[in-house]
Amino acid sequence: MENHYTNIKSLIENTKDKIGKPVSSDVVSATIESFGIREKDTKDDFGFNSIKDLADLVYYELTTDKYYIGAKNTKEIEVEATQPRIIQIKDYFRIKSKIFAQYYSLGIFHLLPVLIQITAIILFGYSLWTYVGFNEVQSTAVVLGVIIGLISTGGFVQIIGRQASFYWNYEDYLMTNKTINYLHKIGMVSIFFVLTTIFLVNFFFHIYPYEILFVVFAYAFLIGMLLLVLAPLHTIKQRWVITFAIFAGTAVAIYLKETTVLLIFATHWIGIGVAVIIAKLFLMVYFRRLTKNKKSISGNKIKVPVVLYHNYKYFFYGIFIYVFIFIDRILAWSSGINGNLPFLVYFEKNYELGMDLAILVFLLLAGVLEYSIASFTRFIDIGQKITDHKTPEVFNNQLRKMYWQQVMLLFITSTLAFVFIYYIINASWGFEGQFNETLVQLSIKVCVIGGLGYVFLAWGMLNALYLFTLGQASKPLKAIIYACLLNIILGFVLSRFFAYEYSVIGMLCGAALFVALTLKANINYFKNLDYYYYAAY
Repeated sequence: MENHYTNIKSLIENTKDKIGKPVSSDVVSATIESFGIREKDTKDDFGFNSIKDLADLVYYELTTDKYYIGAKNTKEIEVEATQPRIIQIKDYFRIKSKIFAQYYSLGIFHLLPVLIQITAIILFGYSLWTYVGFNEVQSTAVVLGVIIGLISTGGFVQIIGRQASFYWNYEDYLMTNKTINYLHKIGMVSIFFVLTTIFLVNFFFHIYPYEILFVVFAYAFLIGMLLLVLAPLHTIKQRWVITFAIFAGTAVAIYLKETTVLLIFATHWIGIGVAVIIAKLFLMVYFRRLTKNKKSISGNKIKVPVVLYHNYKYFFYGIFIYVFIFIDRILAWSSGINGNLPFLVYFEKNYELGMDLAILVFLLLAGVLEYSIASFTRFIDIGQKITDHKTPEVFNNQLRKMYWQQVMLLFITSTLAFVFIYYIINASWGFEGQFNETLVQLSIKVCVIGGLGYVFLAWGMLNALYLFTLGQASKPLKAIIYACLLNIILGFVLSRFFAYEYSVIGMLCGAALFVALTLKANINYFKNLDYYYYAAY
């Protein structure tokens, strides 16, 4: 009898965990049978003549006992614990402020690798891939290598961010690791393919001497690999490793520069290699511990056709973003309007200084982009929970209002960034104080126009992030392609027939077109946000 009582209590608990509060005794009967309990077992194990009689008792206990009223099954408890709680409208400002403080500071904090590079340049005139002592030929080789490395791997970085995140969010760590390793491998193959193509073109047309091409290829491969191994660290929320790897690589490179007779190129390559090895070793150790004794949820093989189908738009978007960023530089450096150039593309210091200052605007907007997408994903889920199904326009309007608040925040931050750059240009502690060199008017003009272009680019990327969140990738991709075309055409005409520095106007107008097209898509997006949200999930 005592054994019967224990078995019945255990059965009630197991049934509660599986189905929560039952809707009928028939559901309980089915659940009991799913536990492998047979009709002939009920008399000996539970003291009842049939499963039906046993189910009636379990149903009665679960629906009348105060201890079990409101009971939830295991899945319901898990969902309740992981989903954001429903909040009242009056709580929105407090919640938004908390999210802003968390994610804006997080976005700025993750600029530490950039700040490390800037600090190294100020203190040593040297960083992980730059050196103020390079002449124009050396700068040309290094910058072209960096550009090729970024463009070659930009698409794979986007896929890592999307496909690896898919498995990561479902806690399928084995497939996350396999996906990352697979994309690292084909990303490396892609770099070799691009470099081989460039070599063949140069072989037939003799654009650059082979010694310069070797330097270009070395930087391109190492920068591409660095970008690939750092990308998953965003996905797995271990971005501190990026800062550590960049710091360690920079420290090693500076030490070698200061204490050895190695060429600057060699110290750069060793430093970048150290950063790559640190990041890759961390990923290997991290996933080895994470996947120990675990099985894959989604299968053990990467389905390449499926990965390509779901991610090709994001792949091309990643490539074209980097292409867009560097178009104006390539046009300016290949203009030849002020005299014959020794090579097809030849580094121009004053233009690059202007664009380096301008890109600070974009970097300082990283916190806004981080906050914006975090708050959107948080409130889109909360909004659909608290909005009546008969009034979807309320849901749409609330998130549209939040979007325009974030755009306003983007412009406020941009204004502060321009003030900061103004002091860098004019203050005694600024550029002139650090490098004993005065910025020429050309650099300042390029900085102002380029800075405005980067503000528009950040706005367009904010729009794209909104669209990407619910799987609307086609319109951002088309927008960035059209922006690249305008950037090329307008920049080419202005740099060839007026002045080479006016190629930056092509960048500004292309970024404005990118904003216009993605903004139009976003306006339509917010009108039907409830539909897109439903379709995405």
